[in-house]
Amino acid sequence: MKLKGLFKNTVHAIYESIKRFPITIGISTALVIMLIITNEKQGILSIDIIDILRRVDAILALGIPLSLCFKLIFEKRDTKIVTQTLVYALGAGFLVFYYFFLLKDFKMVSMTRYIGVSVFLYLAFLYIPWIGNKEHYEFYVIKVLSSFFLTVIYSGVLYFGLSAILFTIDKLFNAHIPGKLFFYMFLLVAGIFAPSFFLAKIPRNNHKFSVSDYPKPLKVLLLYIVIPLVTVYTAILYAYFVKIIITRNWPIGLVSHLVLWYSVITVGVIFFIFPILSENKLVKYFTFWFPKIIIPIIITMFFSIGIRIKAYGITENRYYVLILGLWVLGIMIYFSLCKTQKNIIIPISLSIIALNSVFGPLSSYTVSQYSQNKRFEGILARNNMLEDGKVTAAGSNISEEDKTEIIRIMDYFSKYHSLKNIKSLPSDFEVKDTEKVLGFPYTVENNFEGNDYFYYSSQGKEQVVKVSGYDYLIRMNAYLNKQDIDESTQVKFDIDTATIEVVQNGAIIYEREIDSFIANIDNKYKGSLPKDNSNINPKDLTFEDENENVKVKFIINYISGVRVGPSSKINTKDVEFSLLVKIK
Repeated sequence: MKLKGLFKNTVHAIYESIKRFPITIGISTALVIMLIITNEKQGILSIDIIDILRRVDAILALGIPLSLCFKLIFEKRDTKIVTQTLVYALGAGFLVFYYFFLLKDFKMVSMTRYIGVSVFLYLAFLYIPWIGNKEHYEFYVIKVLSSFFLTVIYSGVLYFGLSAILFTIDKLFNAHIPGKLFFYMFLLVAGIFAPSFFLAKIPRNNHKFSVSDYPKPLKVLLLYIVIPLVTVYTAILYAYFVKIIITRNWPIGLVSHLVLWYSVITVGVIFFIFPILSENKLVKYFTFWFPKIIIPIIITMFFSIGIRIKAYGITENRYYVLILGLWVLGIMIYFSLCKTQKNIIIPISLSIIALNSVFGPLSSYTVSQYSQNKRFEGILARNNMLEDGKVTAAGSNISEEDKTEIIRIMDYFSKYHSLKNIKSLPSDFEVKDTEKVLGFPYTVENNFEGNDYFYYSSQGKEQVVKVSGYDYLIRMNAYLNKQDIDESTQVKFDIDTATIEVVQNGAIIYEREIDSFIANIDNKYKGSLPKDNSNINPKDLTFEDENENVKVKFIINYISGVRVGPSSKINTKDVEFSLLVKIK
């Protein structure tokens, strides 16, 4: 009877959730459908169409937190239906705008901006209902997070239970259930059931909390496990910094990240124990002393970050570490100085910083490009390579270190922004012009990553392939690397050596390394393709070979790899191809 009642309550809660958040759950359902379509069509559609579908998927995913924020605002203000409709229409317009102008690809700028906007919206979802409420905000967040973890458990049990049923049917009745069905079932559980179940447990903005609502397991976890661990960690950091003072060997690299994430976790600990401040002395001492104790550690972290920035300038990654560190420092100062804390300022301030870091004149992209331009100009200036703000060829006295740093900066702009953003270079500058403009070549040894990457694809350019004269068509890639033709004959592909083998009765009757073929393709197209388009003539990705035992025809869909060393030797990293085979 209890089980029946639990099931009825769950179904009723999901029903109420759909009534309360119909737009959000509708968008989530549409996302599941689109993900299934994308997966079904990725083998037959061109790479450009698949890219469009994936961008649509990303925009739908962004619509989920956006619609949640709208709904919570409407509940808070008791908004009229006409106004709600208008706001949702504006939200849809924003998503369309985002698709066309802010999500043109999945490169670094687009993705970090997407993440920044998503973080802003999900944090806004956490604080919108409690703006204006004076107390118990921490209880609301605890309720939301506990509902999230409960949803994960329920969804996991449901998915693995259904998977076990399908697996059993498949094995016992030889049903030949395709593996993708398990993935689709995961999408249905994660994209439809989970959001409905989770949103059913979101308190309304007029919900009343009391100290008795504080979860006892959370109290035990924080007081008797987390706080002692944080205290020991703090002691270790102070001991390490005493060592720094004695040895005068200033920390760089990993130390900054260790301090940063420890500081962020400490902010979370203080936030969650704040509701029991008045009933526990340990909590009172911890919240009073720790914000003050941690400030010197954070300041030391800034010295470590400063060393890296002084040497290599600001990049997006260093910007995010720096800005998050400043936020943590600000929160700790707030904890130290304010007698009456309003902890809702934590998610509000973090959401503003997340949005500011990807938009505007103080964004990570603007600041990083400015910093790297200054570094570039500084290196040019000390080598007498600047004339009226424009670059001139280097003399023979330029050091290898400065050459490397110049190429690294160019590599940064080329990969993450554009060479046009380097102000000192000509507006039409390309990598192939490096030696002519700068006076030294853009070599593999100078390359920041150490290797020169390539990617070629025939997708999006359909072709008709003659199959006459062959017996078998086999699809292979780096993972699908072994196929049986019959009981005695197999085709194997080793991505590490880029070698294809045809084995019959245990003996190799055909063997060929394909890197030599790829080198011919690379020699033809290297440096001649646009940066954002690697599609080439399919005929150039098709070649034949044979010996006295076997005749084969390779039809490559895509190939990627690196050029290694001064000779630019080809090293294949990933490949997908069809193989026509005839056994003579």
